[in-house]
This record gives sequence, structure tokens and C-alpha cells, in this order.
Amino acid sequence: MKKASKFEKTAARCWNILNEGRPFTPVFVVGVFLLFSIKSLGESNFWPAFLLSLGSVLPLLAIYFCYDFPLHLRKFLWFPFAAALLLFNAPSLSLLLFSLGLYFFFTVIFWGTIYYHLRIGTTLWNFTRFWKLVLKNSDSTSGNAQEQIPKFLTVLALLQGNFQQVQVGEGVLWMTTLLFSLAVWVYSKGIHHLLFNWKPEEIPTYTQDETPKKALADRVIMVVIDGCRKDRLAEANTPFIDWLRENGTEYSEMETVYPARTVVCFSSMYTGTYPREHRITSNMVYRLGIRCESIFDSLRKIGKLGRLLGVAHLVDSLGGDVDTYTAVAKNDVVDSMIMKRAKEIMTEKNPDLFIVQLISTDQTGHSRGALYPEYREKIEEADAHVADFYHWLKAEGYMENTAFIVAADHGQSDGIGGHGHLDEGERFVPFILHGPMIRQGVKVTEKHSLVSVAPTMAYLLGAPYPNKSRGPVLREAIRNEVDQHEEKVHRCDPSA
Repeated sequence: MKKASKFEKTAARCWNILNEGRPFTPVFVVGVFLLFSIKSLGESNFWPAFLLSLGSVLPLLAIYFCYDFPLHLRKFLWFPFAAALLLFNAPSLSLLLFSLGLYFFFTVIFWGTIYYHLRIGTTLWNFTRFWKLVLKNSDSTSGNAQEQIPKFLTVLALLQGNFQQVQVGEGVLWMTTLLFSLAVWVYSKGIHHLLFNWKPEEIPTYTQDETPKKALADRVIMVVIDGCRKDRLAEANTPFIDWLRENGTEYSEMETVYPARTVVCFSSMYTGTYPREHRITSNMVYRLGIRCESIFDSLRKIGKLGRLLGVAHLVDSLGGDVDTYTAVAKNDVVDSMIMKRAKEIMTEKNPDLFIVQLISTDQTGHSRGALYPEYREKIEEADAHVADFYHWLKAEGYMENTAFIVAADHGQSDGIGGHGHLDEGERFVPFILHGPMIRQGVKVTEKHSLVSVAPTMAYLLGAPYPNKSRGPVLREAIRNEVDQHEEKVHRCDPSA
């Protein structure tokens, strides 16, 4: 499988400007207004009027950049829009319709149909389903219609109102615009303080567990089925994951982090801490690299090697510890190509810690929806890939004293397989451990967090915890000396 090229890494970063909701709003507003005014761009008084008007709405754009309006908070965005219509005169109906048409063209036709067809091979008829997904989507991306539409309509109302004032020689309504923006800021802050109360509770202290005198595992291998919903996994026919569950330890209440974006979740899993500390807060990474140690740094301190095989934008967070693969591949074959590359890396580099990210399930959720049969089928295909990888590792001698983990970084909600705001289906993820040092047939029902991944890996491999690690070691899964003495029957492997 090809590595992600420099062009692909750069293109992924550029795409995130349009994909992530926060940068999308100002880019879309400016783009819409300029396209709508295309016949006037050459007039001498256009640009001074436009720049003055744009300057007046920058505070409002900054507020909407800082504040997501997740889930049920989205309905509160219509009140500022109604106030804008009263204060700044109703923007022209043609501008509103143009902006709505361009928005749905971008999300449904360009993104949901053309983009996915070229990148992963989705049918050119995908728009027939994608428009419904956009309307339901609760994700923190540009495809969240219920959040993006009132945001950009409000800003456009102010922008056009002030532009028209300048055009007729009356000047920008600076005081009205600033007071309106201040009111929106107070309003947004109040709503978030009173109603935004579903973020996971953070662990206040750093990892307290005493490290073992020697490593419990020679190797840790983790397969992350990106975007795998726990309830959809339970519905799927997954014989190998079922076997892992029965012969290992399952955490049934494993919670992801907020916001549940892929780069954020991976950063938290492999540093053991939260976005406010590792400073990766979305898939759009403005300053490259985490701001604390990772499990890969911990392993280097004791002369061990860790590698992560993943998509290009994980480099933005975890840098040179990532072996990238191209995400420009047909979705029906991409996971098999990833597993082929994973076997090559095991053979070439023989890492002590190896993490593999499968992406077909996530991509299917985003392109076709997480509540449709195609999504469940991709979970079943992922199960077969994990089984094949496990048996290959065992045949090649890599599983002698190895902890094997299968998990997801986040789930997916209804709509465009959304994840980020912790809607239903996003928050709790599958998490199963297996190996000679792992207890058999145990189901842990107490709530745990993915920030425990890095410290648990460090504990198993005899490495120090990353310097900002907060998660407790998943000790419920680890066999103690009594378990080892009392276990009389050796586990049987599943048939290939």
C-alpha cells in the first residue's frame, strides 16, 4: 500500500479548513458574498465597502468560531438570526437562497458525491441519500446543516446590511454591530454555561498506579476500528471479536473524549490525557504536534520501539511515530491493503508496540450513514481482517507473550456518521483486551476512559507513564499471580 504523499498530507490539511465547522463558517461567508457580488468586483467602490463591512462582522465570526452549538443547542442559533433581520434589514432573498443553494451543493454534491466517489469509490448516486444525512447530522463539521445554516445566514445579514449602508454613503453601523456581537457573545456564553453539560468528567490527577518491576508483556498490538459504534458491533456477525470478548476482558462502558474527532481521540489515547493538555482540539491542527509526551516517547526512554500505522492527518498530532498510508483508495479494499502493510511493518521493524487503524467502517458511516446495512457489513469485514492479522501474527511467532487490543476511537451518530459532539452512538466505544497476561471472560461494567490506553500500554511494557498521563491503568483486565496459579486450562485459539 502506498504511503501518504506530501501532497496528500497538505491536501488533507486544506480539506480540513472546509470540513471542520469552525474554519468553514468564515470561509463560506466570504466566498458566498464575493460570488454573489461577482458582477460588482471590478467597481472602484466595491472593495472598500466590502472590507469595511467584513471588518465589522469579524467579532461575530470570532464568537461563532469559538462556540460550537452542539446537539439541542443548535435551535438557539435562530434567535440571533431573527434579531439580525430586525436590526440590519432583511438581507435580499436572492442572497439567502444563493447561500443555501451553494451550501447544499458543497455538502451534498461536491463532498457527499464527487469527493467520495473520487477518493473511496462511492456511487455517483450518493446524493440521493446524502442530503438526508446532512439534514440530520450533528457532527462538528461543515456538514452539520442545523448549525451551519443559522450561523452563516446571521453573519450574511450583518455583512450585507453594513455593505448597503456604506454603498449609500451612510457608513457602517459600527455601534449597532458591536453591541449585537457583544449580545451574541453573552448569549452564547450563558447557553453553554447553563445547558452544555454532557462533556465527560475529567480525571483530576496524574496516573497514580505503581509500575511493575518488569514488563508483563513482550509486545502490545492494538487494532483501532475507526468509527465503530458499540451497538452496531453487537448487532453484527463478528465471530473473532466475539471470541476475543469471551477469552479476554471487555470494557463495556469505555468512554471516548470530547470532542470525539479522530485526531483528538488518537492524541488522548496515546498521551493519556485530554485535549486541553495535549492541545489537539479537532482534526484541523493549527500548530503541529502534541504538547506533552506520548507512549512512543515513553518507550524510547527504555529502548523500545512503538509505531502507529494510520491516515495522513495523524502525522499532524503524533509526527514521526506514524507510518502513513494513503486514504485515496476504494473503500472496499482499503482495509485489506492496510493489513497487508501492517504485516510488512511487523516484518521490517518488529515494533514492541504496534497500533493499526482500520478506516473502512468510519468512511462508510460518513459516506452512507451509520444506521444502514452497509455500515454493519463493514464492521463484519473488519472482524475478518482482525482475525486474519491475529492468525498471521501467531503463525509468525509474534504472539508468544503479547497483549492484543481491539477498540474504536469513537462511535458515530445518525446523519453523516457524525462524531464530535457525543451524540447517541458516539460516546461509548468497543474495547477488548486479550493475551496471556489478560484475565479471561471478564466484563468490566464500570465507566472508564480512553485516556487509560497509554498508561495501560506503559504498564504492560514496563515503560514510564507519559508525563501528562491521567488515566488509571486498566488493572481489572490484568491477571495477578493468583490468577496465573489457579488457571489450569489453557485457552484454545479460534479456528482460522
